[in-house]
Amino acid sequence: MGSNTLGKAATLDELLNACIEMFDDKGNRCSSHLPRTFLLMHRWYLPSTELAGKLLSTYRDASGENCNEFRLKICYFMRYWILEFPAEFNLDLGLIQLTEEFREVASQLGYEDHIHLIDISSIPSYDWMRRVTQRKRISKKGKACLLFDHLEPIELAEHLTFLEHKSFRRISFTDYQSYVIHGCLENNPTLERSIALFNGISKWVQLMVLSKPTPQQRAEVITKFINVAQKLLHLQNFNTLMAVVGGLSHSSISRLKETHSHLSSEVTKDWNEMTELVSSNGNYCNYRKAFADCVGFKIPILGVHLKDLIAVHVIFPDWIDDNKVNIVKMQQLSITLSELVSMQTASHHLEPNMDLINLLTLSLDLYHTEDDIYKLSLVLEPRTCKSSVFRNYDHDHDGYISQEDFESIAANFPFLDSFCVLDKDQDGLISKEEMMAYFLRAKSQFQCKMGPGFIHNFQEMTYLKPTFCEHCAGFLWGIIKQGYKCKDCGANCHKQCRDLLVLACRRFSRGTSVGSNHGSLPNSPSLPPVQDEVFEFPSVASGHQDLDGRAITLVTGSSRKISVRLQRATTSQATQTEPLWHEPGWSDSGSHTFPKMKSKFHGKAGKNKGFAKWENEKPNIQADTDIEREASQHILDHNGIETLPERQEFEDS
Repeated sequence: MGSNTLGKAATLDELLNACIEMFDDKGNRCSSHLPRTFLLMHRWYLPSTELAGKLLSTYRDASGENCNEFRLKICYFMRYWILEFPAEFNLDLGLIQLTEEFREVASQLGYEDHIHLIDISSIPSYDWMRRVTQRKRISKKGKACLLFDHLEPIELAEHLTFLEHKSFRRISFTDYQSYVIHGCLENNPTLERSIALFNGISKWVQLMVLSKPTPQQRAEVITKFINVAQKLLHLQNFNTLMAVVGGLSHSSISRLKETHSHLSSEVTKDWNEMTELVSSNGNYCNYRKAFADCVGFKIPILGVHLKDLIAVHVIFPDWIDDNKVNIVKMQQLSITLSELVSMQTASHHLEPNMDLINLLTLSLDLYHTEDDIYKLSLVLEPRTCKSSVFRNYDHDHDGYISQEDFESIAANFPFLDSFCVLDKDQDGLISKEEMMAYFLRAKSQFQCKMGPGFIHNFQEMTYLKPTFCEHCAGFLWGIIKQGYKCKDCGANCHKQCRDLLVLACRRFSRGTSVGSNHGSLPNSPSLPPVQDEVFEFPSVASGHQDLDGRAITLVTGSSRKISVRLQRATTSQATQTEPLWHEPGWSDSGSHTFPKMKSKFHGKAGKNKGFAKWENEKPNIQADTDIEREASQHILDHNGIETLPERQEFEDS
């Protein structure tokens, strides 16, 4: 009985019995992948000791005329578990004890041949998986060793690959599971160390470039690391390749225009090929194709595969009908996890110099922040008039902005004064000095005019899908906490680009907010989507076409008033079972805000009354509609959408 027979869901006992029945009396297993999939994924649903306990109970309590054959199949299944995942029987003390108890029961029942099938004495030691190199906590920032100029690119690539594989092979199934479920690295030191190595290589590459005083020397270092990236590709080490490309693509390096001008066309071509290989376009389609074509020893881009796991976990539930395993999800997760586990056991043929490995390890444990590195970049090549606003809008790079270019700036700065105000000398062009003088003079007034809604409200985020910085257009590299997202407008950027972003914060203009973004992880990978609270009448009947362009003012039994301009809705995204807004927005402590709506009273109103009146109707036309309601009753609009009752009294306008 395979997974096709079980269907899309089955209980744990049904899965276990199906796996046992796939072995014959000689230990041969049928072609189904279910036994390996279940043994790989069982810890997603229950501990290994509990699974072993179920097997032991089934073995002990077997009865009937075929009990001997069934017990033999259980032992073959246990042997298959031991051979496929030996580390579990070396690292899990509870599983070791249950295996010994299993052997004792087999001996008591007189099955000596069964005892040999579940022998774990020949399993090698996996203690190295328990040991995780800890970073030394020091108060002062450690200095990165930069004396690697004498190393050839292939030598440096091989030693980096040795370190990467050493870290990658220690990551266990439970480490992957913990990160996917919880979305964080808490109590996950092995995966945390792997990610720290990735980020350390990226920062180290940046510091190696920025350690050189002249643009020509910095270009030589960039050229060398592009060659290192090519060697890493030859070694099929994609994770370190991504770290190196990420370091060279970082804004602290990519902004060095003078340095990049010294790169040869051939080097630039090679660099473009490397960036295209690890580009996020098409869900990393170039990387996935190259990775699938590789055979033998290879190291994947861990962040890409972790995002694949998170995507499956968010889409599919673990259980169906409370007690049945979702077999579709189990199989989808096992595809990625099985590939990761198999790559960890692959052997390499590297012969590293351990002295160099130790020196490189110390150099990669960096305590420099991104701010420190970016400040160093600014010292080497300070900003020029071509940066910031001028870099984006001074198209001919002459140091002046024309009136036509100014109009595109004004679109991003709704509170910017007119062109003639900035053009102090009235020569038809805005110079850098005029622009800087204007912003310095009007800074306080801008903040006063724009209010807190214009200032971005950034929050550090973990992105689950490829995202780019809206300031420098660079990719947000890393596995976790890659950048910052504005909670109000959804703008994404690097940490060092937060204060440089020349983009107005416009609430409700970017769709969902931080909490509703499926592609980001502020706290959990499975946050439900939440629609922006924008009021819209679901439909307008064809017989009321004369209502177009009118505005209706709704006044409830409080001092609040709402004016809504009616529009014919072509489509409706709401139903009567799905509220158009969340109730907290209508509490007595605050009022819900509708975009572009007027507020107006029409005369006085009595207590516990609500009425609606057309704003632009002629005075002699009787169009007012009074709706009398008790305070405890709900108020219904003309579409049948129920609003919350109000408990405050009317006030005079």
